[in-house]
Amino acid sequence: MTKSTDDIYTRAPLDKYSFKQRMTIYLAELVFSAVMTLLCSTLRVDMFDEDPFEAARRQGKTPIIAYWHDQLFVGTYFLRGRGLVGLASKSFDGEYIARIGQRFGYGIVRGSSSRGGREALAKMIKLLRRGIPVTLTVDGPRGPRHIAKAGAISLAQKTGNPIIPMTGRLRRYYCLPSWDRMQIPYPFTYGKALCGDPIYVDADGDEDHFREKLAELQAALEKLSDD
Repeated sequence: MTKSTDDIYTRAPLDKYSFKQRMTIYLAELVFSAVMTLLCSTLRVDMFDEDPFEAARRQGKTPIIAYWHDQLFVGTYFLRGRGLVGLASKSFDGEYIARIGQRFGYGIVRGSSSRGGREALAKMIKLLRRGIPVTLTVDGPRGPRHIAKAGAISLAQKTGNPIIPMTGRLRRYYCLPSWDRMQIPYPFTYGKALCGDPIYVDADGDEDHFREKLAELQAALEKLSDD
């Protein structure tokens, strides 16, 4: 790890938050990380038929992993330990989400469509060009649910790396009453991690090509979720 990427693996200072807010962030990090580990460690999981990371690397590429926001709970656990870099918003909620990700070995770039989005995209482009894989919940951070946004397409177009659509299916789960209906697995249920064909975006593609690739990503994630 070079000095230029140290900050994505290091928890941000909480000086701007009140004492109560800092305690809430610490508690949320500990509780959610413990619950995620406890529940997901009981799952019976079949991983990919072909590992998308290895498939991309055989072609000299670095994957951009794309999945829905309601998969964030299981996706974070399924993909831990692979050197991925994720995105977390510069909000109060984003603070503990970032820390949970870092606890599972993720690097975290801070930004969202409303705050710091361009800076975050530029940083992820640099990371991809250095061979560091990234992951995006493409309908996040606030929806609409299951409507893919353009961030992954921009990353693929600017770096030449493939988008890998992905989902984690659960046989039994509870949906949180949140905008994304986050899926929380029941203990000891069955899970399967699936990925679709890689999506490449032409570097010199026009707006129509961009829209076509966004529609392709949307369709691929819908198919993985519905099949």
